[in-house]
Amino acid sequence: MPEHIKPFDNKNQPIVGENNHLVPLTYMNVVKLKEGESYAAHLTEYESVYVMATGTCDIKVDTQLFEAVGKRNSLWEGKPDSVYVPKNVPVAVTCRSQTAEIYVAGGKIDETYEPFRVTPDDVGTIQYGSDDTKTHRRIQHVLSPNTKQQKGRLLVSELFTVGAGGWSGFPPHKHDEDRPPTETRYEEVYLFKFKPDWGFGAQFCYVKEDDFGPVFHIKDGSSVLIDKGYHPSVAAPGYEMYYFTIIVGETYKDLLQFFQPAHAYQVETIPGIKDMIAGFKK
Repeated sequence: MPEHIKPFDNKNQPIVGENNHLVPLTYMNVVKLKEGESYAAHLTEYESVYVMATGTCDIKVDTQLFEAVGKRNSLWEGKPDSVYVPKNVPVAVTCRSQTAEIYVAGGKIDETYEPFRVTPDDVGTIQYGSDDTKTHRRIQHVLSPNTKQQKGRLLVSELFTVGAGGWSGFPPHKHDEDRPPTETRYEEVYLFKFKPDWGFGAQFCYVKEDDFGPVFHIKDGSSVLIDKGYHPSVAAPGYEMYYFTIIVGETYKDLLQFFQPAHAYQVETIPGIKDMIAGFKK
């Protein structure tokens, strides 16, 4: 059953650690540093990507140094700067700005690839939906199936509701079974932020089409872990919603989403949504 982790001060410790009971393929951490402070990690089974939410850091991956990563002063401005870290390789992050916030996404993998940087220019953007359909949304792909460099089954994106309020992950869809070309199994973890930060929304999760929930009351800093089921979300009117999305496949590198049949016709009515769906495939 999906799980809601309420906002808390994680003190740079993983919010979703290695071999989590619900989403064992997925790892997530939020790291907050002040100028001159450092953070180190070594994930033996997980590839990962260090996404600069705000601030600037030097990121050292084994012996390779990526200098001055990150340019954003606000999560709500521009595209992120990031560094990919292979599994079983040490990483050290040192803050160069007054403060920095780093979102760490990880996915379990057997192979080992080379580290690389994902600059803001490398981040693909898809904007779809409309104010009329209450589905206006922008996706910024940090790691996608079309990432130029080699990586595993880790997909990482920033998603924004565009405007004040509206739906995301709609029409309701799931990806909890390997049955291509209809669907592939992917775990999913969200970290939510709101603008203003007292905003709120709701995350729906249900396995069967006639189920009632659960429905989670999400606030700034909420995390949601999804192992299976349909999972649309909504932001309350007057608030912008951001969520950092980590999606990890069990077998396949393409994410194939299955839309709930009762609502699937809306794929034909929401402008640009087919481009969004294609963005998760090679």
